Amino acid sequence: MASICKEGGEQSGLVFPATTAEQTWPTAVRIILYGIALVYFFVGVAIVADIFMGAIETVTSRRVQRRNKDGQKRTKKFWNDTVATLTLMALGSSAPEIFLSVIDIVKKKFHFGALGPSTIVGSAAFNLLVIIAVCVFIIPSNEIRLIDNRPAFYITAVFSLGAYLWMAFILTYSSPNIVTVWEAVVTAGLLPVLVYVSYKVDRGDADFIIDRVFREKPKEEEEE
Repeated sequence: MASICKEGGEQSGLVFPATTAEQTWPTAVRIILYGIALVYFFVGVAIVADIFMGAIETVTSRRVQRRNKDGQKRTKKFWNDTVATLTLMALGSSAPEIFLSVIDIVKKKFHFGALGPSTIVGSAAFNLLVIIAVCVFIIPSNEIRLIDNRPAFYITAVFSLGAYLWMAFILTYSSPNIVTVWEAVVTAGLLPVLVYVSYKVDRGDADFIIDRVFREKPKEEEEE
């Protein structure tokens, strides 16, 4: 099967080739035009994502006044920080690859395509490797940083590992190379479960469990 960049290609891209005659143009001309179009689309995605993230920050910064048991008014955030991070912030930062994946799967009539999985895996690899590396690199050599909200870190790590194991179970054992409707529903249902568990942990409702499983040994015991 010929590539869409060559004459006689049987596939068609989302935007290019715009006409059938386009495949007969000189390669150098097409490289320049496609490069300009690629930069244009990237700038458009950056503008939309920036506006979306700004709107999310405005929503999550909302504060409300509530009365405590003593009748005094207290100002607090309307959105829980952990819930906002796992829902609105995650949606805003992952929106481009989510839309690309949806477009790819719909275009291929819900069959496997290379674009969708590649964007998701590439984004996850970039977040895991590059962003963490940069965060570690910029810390001065004479300073240290500690994870402040460790319970949320533990929950995210456990659910991340569970998500990979669940996907491996689906694609290799439950229904090899196929994702059924019930598997998709269960996978989507894991998100509200993650948000609820993280919210309860953030409130301290599971501190006794986390302290028992992840608690640090006292310094006296370590010295012995």
